[in-house]
Amino acid sequence: MDTRTLPLLCILCLAQLQLHGGDGVAAISGGTNDGSERWGYVQVRPKAHLFWWYYRSPQRVSSLAKPWPTILWLQGGPGASGVGLGNFLEVGPLDGDLKPRGSTWLHKADLIFVDNPVGTGYSYVEDDALLVTTDGEAAADLAALLRALAAGELPSLRDSPLFLVAESYGGKYAATLGVSLARAIRAGELKLTLGGVALGDSWISPEDFALSYGPLLQQVSRLDSNGADSASKKAQVVKQHIASGQWKLAQYALSSMLTAIVANSGHVDVYNFLLDTGMDPVAAGGAPARSFPPAYSVYLDSKLSVGDSIRSIMNGAIKEKLKIIPKDVVWEEQSYTVYNALINDFMKPRIQEVDELLSYGVNVTVYNGQLDVICSTVGAEAWVQKLKWDGLKNFLSLPRQPLHCGSSEVTKGFVRSYKNLHFYWILGAGHFVPVDQPCIALNMIAYDKCSATIKTNSKEL
Repeated sequence: MDTRTLPLLCILCLAQLQLHGGDGVAAISGGTNDGSERWGYVQVRPKAHLFWWYYRSPQRVSSLAKPWPTILWLQGGPGASGVGLGNFLEVGPLDGDLKPRGSTWLHKADLIFVDNPVGTGYSYVEDDALLVTTDGEAAADLAALLRALAAGELPSLRDSPLFLVAESYGGKYAATLGVSLARAIRAGELKLTLGGVALGDSWISPEDFALSYGPLLQQVSRLDSNGADSASKKAQVVKQHIASGQWKLAQYALSSMLTAIVANSGHVDVYNFLLDTGMDPVAAGGAPARSFPPAYSVYLDSKLSVGDSIRSIMNGAIKEKLKIIPKDVVWEEQSYTVYNALINDFMKPRIQEVDELLSYGVNVTVYNGQLDVICSTVGAEAWVQKLKWDGLKNFLSLPRQPLHCGSSEVTKGFVRSYKNLHFYWILGAGHFVPVDQPCIALNMIAYDKCSATIKTNSKEL
């Protein structure tokens, strides 16, 4: 594979549960005296350490009729840092200049960020052989993290409805972890309120996204008919490799396809088709992929106001604040080592996992930015139509409802809901919905707090 194409793919980038800490799980933690923040490491496997950061909402009220929710944010990549990107650049209490964020999701829930999988951000392994190679292995590590936190540092998890909210490749983690938790709850092995799973611009079906690129970019004039035809032919190659289970070849074909699309479209930003990337994907010649600025962070860094870059902050002021980060752990937005370790799972769909969640009665929300390319709304609509869930026909037949923010009468999006499936179309947003449309994203989270719990035979677990 030509390493010059790799950066283009590093973009993908809630009934009470008694969680039992796993044998041999070790933890090291820190936090504030007032209990508003806690952070630390959990050794999820011998020599494999996940870093987490928890924020308690100042709006948390324990006397509410419904328990206050907790959101576990799962970043994409694979290998992109949730503690850095999701926290400081998207929904955490402070922005990239370490100033208060008015649209923080702490207004509606407690927040947990994690550098997942191990090897990402502040998380680390003592041997690269311990890196996860499948979404299932990543889910097992996350489940171990939740068990340890509920048994120790965060006992509120035992009675707080837990929402898994994901972005990009994080959607594959969320679907896989959600199924793992749901199965354990139904089997009586865990007692947890799994409030729901929210899939934001999520890489659930690589095939459906690949097939959408040519037609979408032609419709918005970023490709002409020749460019769109070429992209569609390349997408068929991707589809064929997926059908035959040749996952690496499918990834390579997708990489080649994206390289051609960027070149033929005037360097369209694959996160937002109204923008250019501002970087030439082939300019560095034969330089190794790790020499490129990670594409996942380029767009988000452009949203920062004047101040230090996120990398400087995470390796400077934040590392000093936390005090427990090993000296030899250098924070990066994107870990190519983690990305490469998951190469055989990258192109595998997770539609079946979403179907299983729906069948259990778990609340599933799909939300997508109108302007996204890499995880396009057209692609998300396509994979949703492949669901075998018995409520799909009724869901698809319902009209959408317009969404607004505050006193404005301007339509900001649409939503369609039936039973435990919800789909949000977010207008004017690209891949990073909370960044582009913070008001509507916050409203969406508030709406989805009231979601279904896991049920079996009409009896709540």
